[in-house]
Amino acid sequence: MTDIMQQITLAARPVGAPKASDFALIERPLPELAEGEVLVKLHAFSLDPYMRGRMDDAKSYAAPVPIGGVMEAGGVGEVIASRSADFVVGDIAFGMFGWATHGCLPARELRKLDSPLPATTALGVLGMPGFTGWYGLTELGRPKAGETLVVAAATGPVGSMVGQIAKARGLRTVAIAGGAEKCTLALEKFGFDAAIDHRAHADARSLRTALAEAAPKGIDIYFENVGGKVFEAVLPLMNTFGRIPVCGMISGYNAGALGGVEAQGPDKLPLLWRSILVKQMSVNGFIISNHFEHYPAFLAEVAPLVATGKLAYLEDIADGLANAPAAFMGMLEGKNTGKQIVRLG
Repeated sequence: MTDIMQQITLAARPVGAPKASDFALIERPLPELAEGEVLVKLHAFSLDPYMRGRMDDAKSYAAPVPIGGVMEAGGVGEVIASRSADFVVGDIAFGMFGWATHGCLPARELRKLDSPLPATTALGVLGMPGFTGWYGLTELGRPKAGETLVVAAATGPVGSMVGQIAKARGLRTVAIAGGAEKCTLALEKFGFDAAIDHRAHADARSLRTALAEAAPKGIDIYFENVGGKVFEAVLPLMNTFGRIPVCGMISGYNAGALGGVEAQGPDKLPLLWRSILVKQMSVNGFIISNHFEHYPAFLAEVAPLVATGKLAYLEDIADGLANAPAAFMGMLEGKNTGKQIVRLG
């Protein structure tokens, strides 16, 4: 067993889009285990849009990654040493190990994986992203058969979960995705009723025209992952008593802590608030880490669907720790297809 671990740390806070020099690959000795701790050799870890916010030194719902700190991430791997009765060598575990080849955490912060499904499903379809989509739709979207749902970033792990659960509950589902290939995936793999390529539309007005054709009865639920032009296109088409679960605003993340507001433009805020008032809409921002008491119910419903192939998922794999920054930067630009994962040898 090697006695060295590798990690990727935050070398500098990005201004705008992250660049390679904002990250550093370092080596450290494997830690000595304290009582109750578990050492894991990672097989894979997750890359998610929220990590961009952690790179900014700004007040948010979680503390930023410090300069020199390990970039955070959920990962899965094999236990190679344990000082806890809850884990033995050879167990497969999930934990917040960060961008790293190895991780050491207290056993209470780990979850043992014993599903016959691939361990990487704990990072995507059965992990935080899938749970985010399921919770946001079912608890905040309050879907009803016969309604119309629109979701952007529709082929990602959150959007594809939202679309498939909504479809199963009898809604008309409209995907917004970036590029013809992703629109085809939305229709053929994830079963959306319609798919619109936002890159084919230069502005919100053009995108809104396409949306109106795909959603002739208006929009009852818009699951917000993107913001910007997409949100501007959707808002006038929302029906009275419409619901907007706000999961993310990736179009503004590189603008910093206020990116979601600034990207939208302060001149548009009166229109936003008037629409919410007049149409009596429910707009709910949520942070999924505050709702993990619902996670067992999510697994009970969704895991059997994944196991039987009734709920599809897609993973985009980047190989090697050194390639994590490039994969992350590409993900923020929409270059990934499906859940972005870094696989380790």
